[in-house]
Amino acid sequence: MKIYNKIVYDIDNNIIEEDSYEYEGPLALADFVSTAATAATPYMPYVAAGTAVLAGRQASAVGSYNKAIADRNFRVKVQEAERIQQQKEFDLARFDQQFSQLQGQTKTNVLFSGAELSGSGLRILRSNIEQAELQKNIIDYNSKVAQFKKLEEANFALMSGELAKQQAKATELGYYAQAGTSLLKASG
Repeated sequence: MKIYNKIVYDIDNNIIEEDSYEYEGPLALADFVSTAATAATPYMPYVAAGTAVLAGRQASAVGSYNKAIADRNFRVKVQEAERIQQQKEFDLARFDQQFSQLQGQTKTNVLFSGAELSGSGLRILRSNIEQAELQKNIIDYNSKVAQFKKLEEANFALMSGELAKQQAKATELGYYAQAGTSLLKASG
């Protein structure tokens, strides 16, 4: 087999200078990738360490981002709980207004019929008051249940954010440990 050290071609692709020799020994694969890998081998631990440090920083950034999202979700859920409380107060005020109108109409109807506010008329007004209190208690209870649910969702969002941050921190430390190991191998 002819091994070329140097070949010079002219413009018409004719060989004008050649330096070669005949070789009859074993053949080894000598491609660009193998040559480049062999040349880069002493630097690979540093490349691995640098990549691990970058991955650690990225893991930290992802954890911070996920925590920020969870913190936002926490604030949104707390605001929703506050809106439920405000809605309850509005509903109770509107109910009291409607109840006052009902009681006024009931009194007017009883007196307009010529009866006195005693006996049946008084029992109707008292029954209306008892039913109104029951209805107000139901409104209050439903509001508290909805608020509790939103606050639980808020707490879950907060815990999820803390968990995401801690998981990212553990991943980040793992990458930094890989970087340290790569550098130790390089110096050893």
